[in-house]
Amino acid sequence: MDKALNRQKVLLQHLRPSSSVSSPDYESAALSASTCAAGDSAAYHRTSAFGDDIVIVAAYRTAICKAKRGGFKDTLPDDLLAPVLKAVIERTNLNPGEVGDIVVGTVLAPGSLRAMECRMAAFYAGFPDTVPIRTVNRQCSSGLQAVADVAAAIKAGYYDIGIAAGLESMTVDNIGGLSKVNPKVDIFAQARDCLLPMGITSENVAQRYGVTRQEQDRAAVESHRRAAAATASGKFKDEIVPVSTKIVDPKTGEERPVTISVDDGFRPNANMNDLAKLKPAFKRDGSTTAGNASQVSDGAGAVLLMKRSLAMQKGLPILGVFRSFAAVGVDPAVMGVGPAAAIPVAVKSAGLELDDIDLFEINEAFASQYVYCIKKLELDPEKVNVNGGAIALGHPLGATGARCVATLLNEMKRRGKDNRFGVISMCIGSGMGAAAVFERGDSVDELSNARAV
Repeated sequence: MDKALNRQKVLLQHLRPSSSVSSPDYESAALSASTCAAGDSAAYHRTSAFGDDIVIVAAYRTAICKAKRGGFKDTLPDDLLAPVLKAVIERTNLNPGEVGDIVVGTVLAPGSLRAMECRMAAFYAGFPDTVPIRTVNRQCSSGLQAVADVAAAIKAGYYDIGIAAGLESMTVDNIGGLSKVNPKVDIFAQARDCLLPMGITSENVAQRYGVTRQEQDRAAVESHRRAAAATASGKFKDEIVPVSTKIVDPKTGEERPVTISVDDGFRPNANMNDLAKLKPAFKRDGSTTAGNASQVSDGAGAVLLMKRSLAMQKGLPILGVFRSFAAVGVDPAVMGVGPAAAIPVAVKSAGLELDDIDLFEINEAFASQYVYCIKKLELDPEKVNVNGGAIALGHPLGATGARCVATLLNEMKRRGKDNRFGVISMCIGSGMGAAAVFERGDSVDELSNARAV
């Protein structure tokens, strides 16, 4: 406990406004007020001197479905986004006109087209024309970047309520290469490596850091096992918004109405023997296969953020607290190592240490980089992706960050006081990593949810 309090003292000194009184009495009072009921893991202080927390009051997602052959193969992108936007408003009884901005993380579609589709989706969901919307693209971390952008805007005072969302239809929008490449890339090796196929960067990680095929396949099997167990036990029901849509028979053209409410990518019977039979997908002598890489998927998610004081005034439950965000650069040739670089930065920014983090959601772009990041950071595998990850559930690029927020915060809520802090992280094409730290919403101290407004 002394170690945690010492870290709090350092953080207080760093964060104290210049007008604050610099005295031992001030430090003692502030540290006393920030001592948390969660015990040694509660290293982050909160004090009213530094303003309102930015909190998450709702986080929902669609099911994640296999692109081109899954439940959303005949669903347009705007029809994927609208249900989750509608859910965060209807299930909180919030007046949609109070939302200051909607920020949607999305990757593959041309910017102007996707921006229009998102605006259309907001109208479908019942938002008035006074509520603006924009998109953001930081590749695989676009959904998480949207959350960070909205949190920062609220903290800056631009508005009090915002929605961060994520959207990707990999059925509609395919991953493609550049039609024309600047010849300068032949001079700058790292610029050239930005163009490497993601599968080749996975092979680079495996080769450079000694991640074996067996380790990758084992991680894939575990991802499927955990996702299947979470689905069977109903863990995802609180976060998934059912979507009424259609399935079109490719032979007859007949349309069949369906409601999609379950992820369709995970395989409960995945096993090492079957995965061992798969051929390498990117190099003849490689170790990355279709079985130990993330799935190409369709899906959407939305996260509702606001100031803590406003959430309390409205009587809304606080699902989680946004604590910090970091994006960092890494070697593009091994872009998958991004989380190993980003997580320590985000955790330090939150005033914490890795040992303070109770749960991690690390995107499984490829098993090679996922295994490497766990080993590099010396994480307990039992704390990471406890309900499976992208290898089993799928990776709709722009939506994954929002999906992870819903999954992480609902799991922390289920686990209660023994789990206070969680981290979401992913690697990013062209050589980056992003990570964010969240706190469980019902963790209590004198200046937490128990505080009167």
